[in-house]
Amino acid sequence: MMQAAGVPFPAFVAYPAGAPETYRGAVIVLHEVWGLGDEIRRVAERYAAEGFVALAPDLMGERAVPPEEAALLQGQLVHPDPEVREAAQPRLLELMAPIAAPAFATAALQKLVACLDLLDREEGVAGRLGITGYGLGGSYAFTLTIADARVRASVPYYGYANFPVELLGEIACPILSFVGEDDLALFAALPALTAQMKEAGVEFTAIAYRGAGHAFANEGNPGAYRRDAAQDSWKKSIAFFTERLT
Repeated sequence: MMQAAGVPFPAFVAYPAGAPETYRGAVIVLHEVWGLGDEIRRVAERYAAEGFVALAPDLMGERAVPPEEAALLQGQLVHPDPEVREAAQPRLLELMAPIAAPAFATAALQKLVACLDLLDREEGVAGRLGITGYGLGGSYAFTLTIADARVRASVPYYGYANFPVELLGEIACPILSFVGEDDLALFAALPALTAQMKEAGVEFTAIAYRGAGHAFANEGNPGAYRRDAAQDSWKKSIAFFTERLT
């Protein structure tokens, strides 16, 4: 259990098998809108197996969706029948409403700064701090990269970055961003975001995968998961963090 602004919150941490002097740095791993579940814990463990201390905080708290409902909604949102997809929208909007509140964003950022504080003190990390995230977590990977210059490498997966150029100019590290071409809103926004990043002087690389949509890297979401895109983006993420943190 961790604390941010005096409020406790859960987090999952995975350590590499070797001694601290062999660590390759640390990566914060941020979950999708469904909350801190088994899928994101597995991702953290995979980072640990690659030599990075991996910390996955719970940003949702009591707003987290029960695993059974999360699995049902994820299936409905990518269902081939448009009526099934449409029927899932009211519940999705209900879930998203509190997340859009300023109080949620403030609390989430406080948690993320607390994660950086903890990892910054971790033996063997030596300030080599990165962040990655998926969906909601991808959006907050962008946010923390703007808010805290201690982040040395950022890898958002299908996250939104609706920030003015002035704020993007606060980014002090390279970003590797992944999106699926079938994630229509994000893919359509990519050219403008790329231009804004260039104007802000940010080292920004975006990779889009054909035939992939939102949540393509989530192996726990069979309807959205695309193995080739997931495996390629994983290899590129590890190579990016290795280059920038070790």
